[in-house]
Amino acid sequence: MLPAGSLLDTPASSVPDAEWAAAARQALQQADARLHRRFDQGDRIERLLALRARAADHLIRLAWQRCMPAGQALSLFAVGGYGRGELFPHSDIDVLVLGETSAQHAAEAGLSRLFALLWDCGLPVSHAVRSLQQCRDAAADQTVLTALIEARPLVAAEGARRALRQTIDDGALWPPRAFFLAKLDELRTRHARFGDTADNLEPDLKDGPGGLRDLNTLGWMALRAFGVSELEALVGLGHLGADEAVALQRERGVLAGLRYGLHLVAGRPEERLRFDYQKTLAARLGFEDDVESLGVEKMMQGFYRAASVVRRISDRLLQRFEEQFDGEAVPEPLTVGFSLRRGYLAANDADWPRGDIGEVFALFSSWANNSQVRGLHSLTARALAEALPQLPDYQHAWPHTRQQFLSLLRQPRPVDTLSRMARLGVLGQWIPAFAQVSGRMQFDLFHVYTVDQHTMMVLRNMGEFSSSKAAERFSIAHEVWPRLRKPELLLLAGLFHDIAKGRGGDHSELGAVDAREFCQTLEMSLADTDLVAWLVEQHLRMSVTAQKQDISDPAVIHRFATLVASRERLDYLYLLTCADIAGTSPKLWNAWKDRLLADLYFATRRALREGLEPPLPAAERVIEAREYVRQLVREQGYDDATINRQFAVMPDEGFIRLRPEQLAWQAGALVPVRQGHTLVKVRPISPDDPALEVFVHSPDRDGLFAAIVMTLDRKGYGIHRARVLDGPSDTIFDTFEVNPADSFADGDPLRLEAALREALSGDLSRLRPSRRAIPRQLRHFRFAPRIEFRDEAGDAAGTRFSLVAPDRPGLLADVAHVLRNQRLRVHDARIATFGERAEDTFVITDEHDLPLDETARQQLQDAMLSCLDPDRNTGDTH
Repeated sequence: MLPAGSLLDTPASSVPDAEWAAAARQALQQADARLHRRFDQGDRIERLLALRARAADHLIRLAWQRCMPAGQALSLFAVGGYGRGELFPHSDIDVLVLGETSAQHAAEAGLSRLFALLWDCGLPVSHAVRSLQQCRDAAADQTVLTALIEARPLVAAEGARRALRQTIDDGALWPPRAFFLAKLDELRTRHARFGDTADNLEPDLKDGPGGLRDLNTLGWMALRAFGVSELEALVGLGHLGADEAVALQRERGVLAGLRYGLHLVAGRPEERLRFDYQKTLAARLGFEDDVESLGVEKMMQGFYRAASVVRRISDRLLQRFEEQFDGEAVPEPLTVGFSLRRGYLAANDADWPRGDIGEVFALFSSWANNSQVRGLHSLTARALAEALPQLPDYQHAWPHTRQQFLSLLRQPRPVDTLSRMARLGVLGQWIPAFAQVSGRMQFDLFHVYTVDQHTMMVLRNMGEFSSSKAAERFSIAHEVWPRLRKPELLLLAGLFHDIAKGRGGDHSELGAVDAREFCQTLEMSLADTDLVAWLVEQHLRMSVTAQKQDISDPAVIHRFATLVASRERLDYLYLLTCADIAGTSPKLWNAWKDRLLADLYFATRRALREGLEPPLPAAERVIEAREYVRQLVREQGYDDATINRQFAVMPDEGFIRLRPEQLAWQAGALVPVRQGHTLVKVRPISPDDPALEVFVHSPDRDGLFAAIVMTLDRKGYGIHRARVLDGPSDTIFDTFEVNPADSFADGDPLRLEAALREALSGDLSRLRPSRRAIPRQLRHFRFAPRIEFRDEAGDAAGTRFSLVAPDRPGLLADVAHVLRNQRLRVHDARIATFGERAEDTFVITDEHDLPLDETARQQLQDAMLSCLDPDRNTGDTH
């Protein structure tokens, strides 16, 4: 790979080190350029890694000859990944200098010169200088032994090679079983650090679950236990199937190719597939966009599928290693055809499952009904993997096996069963459409899991609903679940709700077609089929209604109740919606969304109970709400005279828009407040959630909304919802629901109250939005903001101003600042954020409480776009 007979071969006395290093650097760059071209042309990644290691070998040997005196008693070995004979573009190069202490001291000057010269050449060399005894002592740490067991001689006599090998192979130094257990614990700890899933938005190709480190770990275990340097050699020993070896080799190529390309596009030793590089790498690897998927999504699906296969086979191989060390236990009969072997579920028949999907379902049934099973036996798991391609899908299976599948959903822990079926590839074989979304990601910040992993998270949430113990984060789900006529119908809706992602078109409608076909093929009743298909088609409707519409508006509730049409559908849809939102991202579900959906659920249930009659007139609704709130305020110890006096200064609209419990809290807080004074109250929304409710009552003045929003932003709080109501005598009654959005937001209600009181006590015009950097991830999802205006009718006359824009810290504060500068008044606000996308709606008027005319709309739009999209004037539309 490096040119021979050049300046590099010139004796040290003829050429200065600096000149030699420059020539070596140039030669190495030329060799890398050739390798990188071959990579872009699709050459085998294993060959490229080996050639790059050989180039480094040659250069290091030349540098050794140049710097080390002849006859010295030191040897040089490649260790670690470099010792395996593979080298990625920006990987470290680990070497060991081996020799007795006296030889080390004698060669100090030469070694210093050597390593300085190698760094000057562009080789990032990390080195250790040890004697044999020092190697033995250091290898008490299994990570050091791991680096040494792959030691490869670069400059070493046969005696030194043999001596190092004997030291490493000494059975008293990390016996194979102890080494296996140490590496197994290391692997599990590493997986836990990454959330034990490869299905995240920016996976680590090297250290993440299912990554290259997992394959290396298996190799180290095999080398220590069986003395084989390649996993393929385990086939002959009976520990690895030929098909498994082929699969591991194939996926190693996928992962190594991604890592090689990532190093190239990053220009440094980057191991995490960050958004900064994903699109560039996908383009370099030849992945193109089409109507169904972005090229980057195709690339990431390839990674997720490769990582899944690595994990699946790794689990089986680790179990076989464990059996090798601990021995095979006597089978314990469990159910017909199955037994327990050391706690693992095994098929008794050596030829199981004979292409019979019914036998596979029997396996999962036995698993579900025996809680002592710790997993699937490796030989049975291997037999299942080999049989998968021959197993029929639901359309071609016998009728009795279709009923077996449905019975699995009615047995104990059906969610665990579906998760196991998905992990082992059975679910994708049974429902081919599910296999299509396996590993499928969406290039955004909203969906942090692949579609199949998200589906499993949704089902897991449903499993929480069914638990006898109420889950704290779902306030009423455990009450709704027992009313389900057939819980398995909810599981089927969860299984199919996103199954049509990536096909183009509306995935809800396409998924409903799939769900209906599945239910009909399994000969489910027409009522059950209709319900599952309807749930899949409408699975987003409740979330959209709750987060984007005003559910205090009777017309909104009436429309939603008309769509739902029955209490049964409402129960199922409510649970599906909660499970779906909470399964989209660990950070997406909170007390605010829990309460919001519960409010919509109860309001809709009431509308259904009352027969979908036209909503009560506003005046009657106010009277009804006041009487309910009166009872709550009485419980605080106030008499009717005090309550009537308080109600007189509260806006009627609040009794329509706010929950009775909120109104009772506000009324009690306002009793001691003198007219013309400002009140700020903050309280937790839920004891187990950081969300806070903020209530501000004050004499009205322009810029008040902006001042509150900017203060909340400066204190690190994100606003989820805002109710901005005008009270009698030019007062305001503003309610905000907020969450800590930054690390410096401590969630202390009293401190937030004090900060707001101080901000509102002076000149509001002095307040400005804080300036903060846009997080790295958000920079990759920019798009042009979109603005719409619509006049509101009725009592809430004003202009509805809708904004869709890339989210970023301080966005709402900037929006409020623009509204203040345009001298506009905010009467209502709905704040929603979906990953990198903010969708906010405001009801605004001019200074005279009139809707905006065309001139005012245009001025607001221009000012808003200048604030939110400063590049638009440069022609950059992102």
